[in-house]
Amino acid sequence: MMDYFLGVDVGSSKTQALVTTADGQVLGLGQAGGGNPDVVGMAAFQQVVAQATQQALAVAGLSLPNLRAAGVGISGFDWPSQRIGFLKALYHVLGPDLPLEIVNDAVLGLLISPRGWGISLVSGTGCNCWGRNPQGDYAHMTGYGDLMGEYAGATELVARAIHFVAYQWTGRGQPTGLTPLFIQKAGAKDLGDLIEGLCRGYYHLGAEAAPLVFECAREGDQVALALLDWAGRELGAMVVTVARRLNMTHLAPDIILIGSMFKNQPALADFVRPVVLEAMPKARLLPLLTLPVVGAVVLAMEVVRIPRNRIQQALENLQQTVISFQ
Repeated sequence: MMDYFLGVDVGSSKTQALVTTADGQVLGLGQAGGGNPDVVGMAAFQQVVAQATQQALAVAGLSLPNLRAAGVGISGFDWPSQRIGFLKALYHVLGPDLPLEIVNDAVLGLLISPRGWGISLVSGTGCNCWGRNPQGDYAHMTGYGDLMGEYAGATELVARAIHFVAYQWTGRGQPTGLTPLFIQKAGAKDLGDLIEGLCRGYYHLGAEAAPLVFECAREGDQVALALLDWAGRELGAMVVTVARRLNMTHLAPDIILIGSMFKNQPALADFVRPVVLEAMPKARLLPLLTLPVVGAVVLAMEVVRIPRNRIQQALENLQQTVISFQ
């Protein structure tokens, strides 16, 4: 009898579900909207999981009783106290008898590592960092960004960039090429109008403005370059912190780079790398070259104790075929 596995990646902006065979043959891919319960609520979380899963199963020509196990990565699953609530919600959607494991969605990237352990560094709209050592122990940052002093996703990078534009206006800092770009992006008349509008709330610059920092840096703008250096040091510090907590600094972990900032701005990795390699000379920084939901399928296979060598074979097949289903 054929074994079928379900992986679900519940992100803040979208949710994906993937149905595969035990040898890594992709049978169906489904997609729905964002499902972070902190943002949309638990009912909407259940709805997007159900929608993406049913879509993937329909493409595969299967139903829930055909599944051997499921793995789910959840944006917003940050604390052990949340585990029971999430499992109950998922059993309501997937059925109470399906073997199931859940992790924070940032973990999915490191599950795709050939070793099955390592560190996931996320820089997208926000930032996060999770690690798993060879013994299966986890450690992570809070994932709560500026609130907990963790940087730098696109939101934090732009917020910091606004500080330097404000420093130009007050005279505290030097002129920067970011200023005209931010004025144009916000639709302001001039720098004074931009600063007033940001202070009073009728102009807004958020994560969508992050590419402007990279654009300025490519032109040699010193403020923009300093911002990327800051972002690299902050992101690198998260990796090193997690590695130390897991006693992995003497090992050679893969650091999987995840999120729109790394995907759309590859230069960001160049600012992270020196910080990581200073503490972990044997580490490798690797971009995520497949869909994170593949890691959720790996998690499902781990639930029923599929041997690591078989998981690795399946993973190689998955990485080669899953992109064609997008």
